[in-house]
Formats: sequence, C-alpha cells, structure tokens
Amino acid sequence: MPPAPPFDDDKLREECGVFGVTGVADAANFVALGLHALQHRGQEAGGIVSHDPEHGFNSARRFGYVRDNFTKQSLMDTLPGPLAIGHVRYSTAGAKGNTQIRDVQPFFGEFSMGGAAIAHNGNIVNADALRRELIEAGSIFQSSSDSECIIHLMARSLQRKVPERMQDALRRVEGAFSIVAMTRTKLIGVRDPLGVRPLVLGKIGDDGWVLSSETCALDIIGAEFIREVEPGEMVVIENGEVASHRPFAPRKPRFCIFEHVYFSRPDSILGGRSVYETRRQIGVELAREAPVEADLVCPVPDSGTPAAIGYSQESGIPYAMGIIRNQYMGRTFIEPTEQIRNMGVRLKLNVNRALIRGKRIVLVDDSVVRGTTTVKIREMLLDAGAAAVHFRIASPPTAWPCFYGVDTPDREKLLAATMSEPEMEAHLGVDSLRFISLDGLYRAVGEAEGRNPAAPQHCDACFSGEYPIAPTDRMERGFRLKEAAE
Repeated sequence: MPPAPPFDDDKLREECGVFGVTGVADAANFVALGLHALQHRGQEAGGIVSHDPEHGFNSARRFGYVRDNFTKQSLMDTLPGPLAIGHVRYSTAGAKGNTQIRDVQPFFGEFSMGGAAIAHNGNIVNADALRRELIEAGSIFQSSSDSECIIHLMARSLQRKVPERMQDALRRVEGAFSIVAMTRTKLIGVRDPLGVRPLVLGKIGDDGWVLSSETCALDIIGAEFIREVEPGEMVVIENGEVASHRPFAPRKPRFCIFEHVYFSRPDSILGGRSVYETRRQIGVELAREAPVEADLVCPVPDSGTPAAIGYSQESGIPYAMGIIRNQYMGRTFIEPTEQIRNMGVRLKLNVNRALIRGKRIVLVDDSVVRGTTTVKIREMLLDAGAAAVHFRIASPPTAWPCFYGVDTPDREKLLAATMSEPEMEAHLGVDSLRFISLDGLYRAVGEAEGRNPAAPQHCDACFSGEYPIAPTDRMERGFRLKEAAE
C-alpha cells in the first residue's frame, strides 16, 4: 500500500470500526457494505470473517479501502454463510505505519468447544503486562496488536462456552473496548464498563440482527436502529434472539466526547443526539464565546462544516465555501518528494480566490493538533488576498494524548501542550485564535450546566488530562499524569 500523504499527520486519526450481521443470507455482503459506511474510522486495512455450516469459518484480510477489495465477487464468494463480522483499521497499537497483514482484524481462535473470531475498537492500556504474562505462560503471539491478548486470555479460560470465556478475558483487560465477536452460531457485542467507544444494535428483516460502531452503517443496509449496547453490557444473539448480560461491576459511563467533535459521521446518532446537530451547536457556542468582526464564515472541509454553519447562524455573518476540498485526493499518487511535501495541503484543499479576496474570514476547524496544517491554510488564504484570518476551533485545545483507541502524537508534539492560547495565536500567525471552552463543548453535547469537574460526564482526557483509566503501559514507559507533570 502506498504511503499516506506526509501532510496528513495533523489530525487525530480515527480509531477503528466494527460491524457484524447474523440471520441473513450472505452476511459477508452486508458486512462489506457496513464497513464501507464506517471507512472514516479506519482506512489502513479491513477484514471479514464469516461462518456457514458447510464450509465452517472463512476469512479475508486486505490492505486499503473496502471499495477496492470487498466489492469483488470472486472474493465475496469465499465468505459464505448467514453470520459474519468485520473490521476497518487504523493502527492505534502495535506497529503504527508498518502494519503487517497478520495485524489486520478480525482475529480468529480455535478453542476446544469451537472457533471464535473477534473485532475490537479501542485500546487496551495494560496490554504490555498481559502480553508478558501470556508469553511467559506459553502463548505464542502472531501479531503486534493489543487486541490479540483477548484471544489468548479466552484460550486460557476454564469456562466451557465462548461468551463466558470472553467475559473471563475482558475482566482482565483495562482500557476501552467495543467488541463484535462470533462463534459458529452466535453474534456477540460487548462494551467496556465506561462505554468509551460506541456500539449499537440494529434489526434487519425478520430474524436478522446487526452490531455496528455507528448508526450510519445501519442505514446503508436498511437496518432499523434498536438501541445502543450499554456500557458494561454484553449482548449474545442466537437463533434470532438477543440476550443481555452484565459481566462487569457497574461504573459511571464516560463516553468519548471527541466522537461528537470529529470521529463519528455527522449522519450518525450518539446518545440519542444527532452528531450533525451537536456539531452545529458547537458552532453556536463558539460564536457566543468568541465573537469577531468579519465578512464571511468558512469551514475547513469537511469536518468543520456543521460548526461553521452554527457559527454563521448565531453570529449573523454569512456562511460561504471559501475552501474547496478535492474529493478525489485519496492517497497521493506522486512519490512524496520534498517538493510535494512543500505543496502540503494544496493537494487536498484549494482556496476559492474570487470569494476570499479582500474579505475578513472566520475559519472554523474541528481541532488543532500539531498546527502545521493551520499554518498552511492561513498562508493559502493570505495568498488569495484575505484581509484577515480568524481561526475558531470546535474543540478545546488538545493538550494530552489519548490512550483509548485514538492515534495521538506524543504529548510534546501537541501544540497546546507546549504553548498557551496567545502563544499559539502568535506561532500560527493568525489575526485571532479561539477554542471552544470545555464547558461550552459540554453544553453543545446536551449538558446544560456544562462539565461537572467532580464527576465528568464524558471522557475528555485529551483536553483535560484527566484519565478515567490509568494508562499503565504508557506510565511504565515514562508517561506522567497531569498531577505528576505539574
């Protein structure tokens, strides 16, 4: 697979997407469609495992986009059966940027009572310790993925049935996990006790059931959204019936607030709220918190669009498409030489010069990570004749890495970790830079009183530095928590 564009490292990378279907003919075809709808959650690789009584388990794992692999009839014919699960991947653990095919999920294990496959969205923060323990006990790992620990823990469990073995395994795991798994007859979905990553349940046809990372993937196959799998819940689907289990001690949920800001598709529903409407409301809050005299409000497409619409509606400043996205960019087709690197964002985004010239622009983006893209966009706008450039960011400053399923740079590479807001404004060379406050973000996601500092309603560690689960692996490697760093 060709390398990713060198200028694409200034965004937080989506984690992964999981999807599973049971009770329909040729379930793998439905899974391929679902993974296509979840492609935004991982573009590095994808895989599908299916089962039918005649051929047993079958799997296919490929690098690249779903559309380039799982639309070929010759491949889909190798994945027969009424039960299948799938996974799209961007590496958050293991060999980042150097993925081997053995790292691509779903993972499969053959146990004494039959086989099982598992697809995992999230990150296990005690994977290093578990891996050392399992290797010392004789386990042989095939991948660099933290998710493989779950299969080995299941193999060592003394329970008789796969769901019980999975419960045993997951009680040993720390971190974030939304899991879709399958046996010969069962489709299984599990969320960690904090519910950090999303997982939803849908219905298709008379006897079919679907598990998915997001509701938008239900829509593509015509499935009905039933409900979210609750934090700490395991659902086991067999013969058209759904059984709910509670294998973990109850805890107050801490769903990832960045799913609302960036990761999830705007046509999905999270916690009963439209992602699009939440992002529009973020723009409304931004306009109230950080007004400015300007002529146009423009989004950085596509993730900044709903917030820019909200900012425009609240401020009364006209909305316009001042930057146009090249929808066919994909991965760069030119070897990333130094000259191409210097072109940077221009391969993906282009300024609408006739609209921008002489105007004071409010530019709305979802986040600032390293700041390199922000600098290039500011240069493009000024080159096009903009009179002023005011950046408004639809999330608080990202000052801490995420260890729960997001590929975040090391802390020292995060601009907000080393600079104050005025220092960032000067460094980026913009006329003004303002982020939404953490309370403003909470209000936008439906918390009228803002963030509860004594018991935060969401996981917001990337903004606050308050980790709901101690990142033990990273702490062993020298990472210091907020209180230690201060």
